[in-house]
Amino acid sequence: MNGMTGHEEPKAPQAGRPKYFFFLDGNKIDSDSSSVSGGTVRSHLPAEKAGYAIYLEGHGKDPDKLVADTDGFSLEKDPPRFYSVPSATFGAE
Repeated sequence: MNGMTGHEEPKAPQAGRPKYFFFLDGNKIDSDSSSVSGGTVRSHLPAEKAGYAIYLEGHGKDPDKLVADTDGFSLEKDPPRFYSVPSATFGAE
């Protein structure tokens, strides 16, 4: 026997539930999910930056990475840091 009566109290809502987050352009953005897609990150850009490219900051000597809307990122360890830049239009006239 494990000492249980077969009648357990219902669990209270988890007030201390882990809160996940990431950064975009220096702003902390909270998430209830442990992962985020590039599209979700993009959805937090203001309307005037809707066409901007999003990059994930690299760690140490790792290069920054261009983020596609379909890319996925875990929020469980170090929160990722993203930044937006105007899309390049080299050679446009």
